[in-house]
Amino acid sequence: MKKTSSVKTKTFFSYVIPSVLAFALSGVYTIVDGFFIGRSLGDIGLAAIALGFPIAAFIQAVGTGIGLAGGIHFTIFGAQNDERKQQNCFSGTAWLLLLLSVLLTAVFFFFAKPLLHLLGAKGEVLAMAAEYVRVIALGAVFQMLATGFVPFIRNMGGATFAMVAMILGFVTNIILDYAFVWVLPWGMAGAAWATIIGQAVTMLASILFFVRKKRRIGAVPLSELPPLWGAVLKVSLSPFGLTYSSTITLLLMNRFLLIYGNEQSVAIYSCISYITAIIYLLLQGVGDGCQPLISLYYGERKDSDVRQTRRTAYFTAFVISAVCAAVVFLTRTKIGLLFGASASANAGVGTYLPFFLATVLLLSFVRITTSYFYATEKAALSYLLVYAEPVCTLVFLLTLPLALKLNGVWMAIPAAQVCAFVIALIAKCRSSNNIQKSLDI
Repeated sequence: MKKTSSVKTKTFFSYVIPSVLAFALSGVYTIVDGFFIGRSLGDIGLAAIALGFPIAAFIQAVGTGIGLAGGIHFTIFGAQNDERKQQNCFSGTAWLLLLLSVLLTAVFFFFAKPLLHLLGAKGEVLAMAAEYVRVIALGAVFQMLATGFVPFIRNMGGATFAMVAMILGFVTNIILDYAFVWVLPWGMAGAAWATIIGQAVTMLASILFFVRKKRRIGAVPLSELPPLWGAVLKVSLSPFGLTYSSTITLLLMNRFLLIYGNEQSVAIYSCISYITAIIYLLLQGVGDGCQPLISLYYGERKDSDVRQTRRTAYFTAFVISAVCAAVVFLTRTKIGLLFGASASANAGVGTYLPFFLATVLLLSFVRITTSYFYATEKAALSYLLVYAEPVCTLVFLLTLPLALKLNGVWMAIPAAQVCAFVIALIAKCRSSNNIQKSLDI
């Protein structure tokens, strides 16, 4: 029994460790363009990147959501030994990614300026951000397929290969950022081209994996596409929301910090968000890393293995969050300086960062529970947990500052995460009770 448990634990970490490393890498990925542009074009370039980022992040979040949802169904069909459904799921999801990439390319290329204007871009910043977004839009197919194929690779047992594919794209992005922004005077467009070419490298590496696995994107009977796409889209809303919710929160916080504070408040939160985003991504790496195993055991109706995997995921996420919180807390007075913040802004980071660290352990529970729900096709419960935090954040942003002013803005996210934890705890308990009742019957 102990030997079996040891094997399952080893299998768990063979999936989770590469996933955690890949997600940590993706956290750095988002900073690279800003680093090169900031050193080249200064504050105006950084502002343009910041305003264009939500659109680029949206494209990647859609790809991640669709790919992960397709991968979940792929694994469940495999557990049921239904090769035909597996193949149709893989092919149908790939066609959906291609279709949506064409749609997003058209929307973001032709409507870049109106959308950026809604995000607050004006004047020269608007022009620079539009230049960045239009190139990103042209490469939407690379971003969609790269982020959409990686979850499939994990669900095919290639967690390490998925990590390598992401590393190749990341290194390519860094090299080309240096070449296109610093060596060649391509500015915003250069940074965007570096990003999409990096994603193209990840996409090509993924295709190579599928060729080796003899998985091809074939035709799917038209009658089977609507129910398949419906099932994929239903599940995809959870991982999409999980990936994009931090961006939504960023937009909300920036708006309210400007209302009750000033530009320096936004700078303080930018530093905080960079650090906390990496912690959040590590937790997502644990959740998405164990998803293939949970979906497999769920498809095989091995409830005890599902519970064991979930317990291991909780423990792993708890340890990661505790270690990260401790390290960040001890270095909090230096973090602002790392991002070039002024002395006063750096002091603000040291003051407010502990608010966000206080709820990291609670968030680890929420993230794993969310991943468990969408890995086992409990779509409604996963929606509840994914969107509880941004909704609660908005509610607290509208109420707390009325009494507490700027401090109320800083307390909104921690308060929302406490609420999300309570909701997750109740949802998990009720779900477990329902499962036990069904087993007793």
